[in-house]
Amino acid sequence: MREHEEPGCVFCAILRGEAEASIPYADDRVMVIMTIGAVTPGHLLVIPRVHAVGLEDLDEETSTHVWRIGHRMGRALRRSGLRCEGVNIFLADGKAAFQEVFHLHLHVFPRFKEDGFRIEADWGTRDRGLLDRDAEAVRSGLAALGSPD
Repeated sequence: MREHEEPGCVFCAILRGEAEASIPYADDRVMVIMTIGAVTPGHLLVIPRVHAVGLEDLDEETSTHVWRIGHRMGRALRRSGLRCEGVNIFLADGKAAFQEVFHLHLHVFPRFKEDGFRIEADWGTRDRGLLDRDAEAVRSGLAALGSPD
């Protein structure tokens, strides 16, 4: 990971001060910007100052801080005076997950009735045997990661 040094990355350019941004919050590990591709007014992006394409590239301490600030921003949206009847916090990791800018970022945006945002899927109920098999696969993945300490 490199601190905002990825050539051609729009978020790295914003972090370097080379591209415009409306910034409601910044600290030594993250910058929060208002996104120009907003779902609703108040749509924020929490961006780590280190260039990480996705979760696999970001250390857990920085990731934890990104989520902590995302939580704080969600609470701030509810007190902001912007229309906010609910909050979505969303992270897209990889092209298949609809990531469009390949510098990890956490979306935090206010929701309200009939705001037009939808999450569509083929929601189904999975058989317990399949859930148990999936749980075993995740446990295997955790074992491969090793201890979080």
